[in-house]
Amino acid sequence: MDKFEIKDDYTLSNCCSPRPHDLITGYYSHDMLIKIHQKNCKNLEKVDPQRLISLDWDDILCRRNQFKPDDDYKNLSELDFAVLQHHIAYGIDYSLVVARKQNITKQQAFDIHNKLRELNLIERVEAKIVQYRKGIVDNKWIKHRNHTYYDITEKGKNYLTYYYQNK
Repeated sequence: MDKFEIKDDYTLSNCCSPRPHDLITGYYSHDMLIKIHQKNCKNLEKVDPQRLISLDWDDILCRRNQFKPDDDYKNLSELDFAVLQHHIAYGIDYSLVVARKQNITKQQAFDIHNKLRELNLIERVEAKIVQYRKGIVDNKWIKHRNHTYYDITEKGKNYLTYYYQNK
């Protein structure tokens, strides 16, 4: 766990640089922040013991990404997640391009888009001018009025993140 974020009322001490696997102790500083030290930090020997508090990492770490998917998550296949990933990579797109990029039939792409839409993982968006295949044809913009465009939803992004974290 190299990157971690702590709650606003806490700060990590520079003297012992505590990490999430270390045993820790909190110290009420004069600026009203609680400074986090390793439990065996030499600087704690010099402080007023009444200003020390017992802490665990669960008390101070921000847990912003504690997302848990709904029961419908178990009905998704690797191909469903590949289509969600396609929408992350390419943004707004339509089923024929997804079929070509994922090397699946048009009907499979239509079916997957319908399934993902019913689960609120993607949503239909208005036909608009979109940049043609980023990195394939530069500076070309298209608008197909007869295609149904989809974009990934916040729920879809959360499902995809959860999928990759638990793969």
